[in-house]
Amino acid sequence: MTPEDRLAELGLTLPAPVKLPEGVHLPFSLITVRGDRVLISGHPAQDRAGRLIGPYGQLGRDLTTEQGYDAARAVALSVMANLRDSIGPLEQVAGWTRVLGMVNSVPGYTEQHLVMNGFSDLVLDVFGPEVGRHSRSAMGAAGMPMNFAIEVEAEVLLR
Repeated sequence: MTPEDRLAELGLTLPAPVKLPEGVHLPFSLITVRGDRVLISGHPAQDRAGRLIGPYGQLGRDLTTEQGYDAARAVALSVMANLRDSIGPLEQVAGWTRVLGMVNSVPGYTEQHLVMNGFSDLVLDVFGPEVGRHSRSAMGAAGMPMNFAIEVEAEVLLR
């Protein structure tokens, strides 16, 4: 079963590739392919049309841990959409190597790892335990660009 088949089985669809807001210039690539390595810059979530939707705010004030978990799943879909746009079918991914989750958090909030489980759980559900297994760090941040609540960067290997 391909990752796309698994997404369909889960009733999930990937959003369109990212469409940056007018006036936003990124002096870097969201997805950079170097040989068999794919470096994935920090991503927030996107809606079906590819527009950035955040979420915005801080965990522990504006969002609960459960809302953060769901938002991290949405970020995973955005990452997969932009990855597929860059490399073609997701079955070309031989393995997820690492994930770094940054969670905009109020002082004293300590559940960043639970928020990031939303991202990791979906990657494992879609790619399976062999390809989807990855190392991961989850860290709190006092602020994020554009007030994003969650931003995730990652690295995968291609077949």
